[in-house]
Amino acid sequence: METSREKFVRLAESRVNNIVKTMRLLGNLSNKSNYTYTDKDVEKIFRTLERELKSAKARFTADGASEESVFKLD
Repeated sequence: METSREKFVRLAESRVNNIVKTMRLLGNLSNKSNYTYTDKDVEKIFRTLERELKSAKARFTADGASEESVFKLD
């Protein structure tokens, strides 16, 4: 039987590793020889990521619910 701590560690490690992998893939989009983007696009992407990271962190320190949103470029 898995304890709640063991379950947390297992899921946290898996989810953080998935996020790190996805962030590295996002970084691949910076290759201007393969992609076209604006500074506005980049600012919007990172503003969204920073907001979501701040929201996730707040959930560990407070009883606040996070707002879910879907990211879209204009």
